[in-house]
Amino acid sequence: MLVHSKDILVGVGLRHPHFTDILTSAKQVDFVEVHSENFFGQGGAALSVLNQVRETYPVSLHSTCMGLGSLQDIPERYLTRLKQLTQTIDPFLMSEHACFTWGKLQNKMQGQLIHSGDLLPIAHTRENLNRMCEQVDKVQTYLGRQLIIENVSSYVQFNESYLSEAEFLTQLCQQTGAKILLDINNIAVNSMNFEGGNIQQSVTDYINILPVNSVAQIHLAGCSAVSNGQMVIDDHARPVSDEVWQGYQQALTRFGAVPTLVEWDSDLPAWSVLIGEAEKARAIANAILGASDE
Repeated sequence: MLVHSKDILVGVGLRHPHFTDILTSAKQVDFVEVHSENFFGQGGAALSVLNQVRETYPVSLHSTCMGLGSLQDIPERYLTRLKQLTQTIDPFLMSEHACFTWGKLQNKMQGQLIHSGDLLPIAHTRENLNRMCEQVDKVQTYLGRQLIIENVSSYVQFNESYLSEAEFLTQLCQQTGAKILLDINNIAVNSMNFEGGNIQQSVTDYINILPVNSVAQIHLAGCSAVSNGQMVIDDHARPVSDEVWQGYQQALTRFGAVPTLVEWDSDLPAWSVLIGEAEKARAIANAILGASDE
């Protein structure tokens, strides 16, 4: 049975410059997503705004600092703050990335835990799969919530990887009960940097590996163009590209009415432009999923 497009949720990433817009505009999207760490403070204006927003919009908490693939344990203070925010906001989705962020210095400050400040890729090995499963199990148990794990843009490749990222995420979810956050633009970026740039084929190859019931959310974004030979960076600074929209159509055809989010983090446009991107996503969902086979 095909899922009717009326059942799909379309949202946008909510960033500080748009706080006034979302509180003063009519509801035009189904949900919003925020970066968890931006709301870890006790009280304050940002958390107050988020509490107001959640009165109208379901909220998805998207974390960027957990580092599920790190060999170091996630700091307890981080998990405590995340749990407090979860209890306050009651998100309908919680997500993180298949990457590492935490490590220890090996110089005169040896042993000090540091954060990379970026989403660093991991080799897709059995050792790293086991470690990430441990971390995901720990976090899901501590929070009492299911995690959704996002594929990442990677600017290096590892010779020791014996699984593709899609295979790695599939096994991770099968072993932990987590789900996948499928970022179409990250697949596109990796395709352009390492796979010859045939984005449609890269998306097809990737999503055909993932079980149909494994994807719980889709991310759409755009990135800045670069000159020939330069590495593409996933900067979320532009409208969604035509290639990513095409990949979205492929994903909808395979996974059905999955909650979909448009991300835009740098060079933020007017609220109306961001809403326009969400409306385009909904129009594509209507075209792909509009027919029902009930």
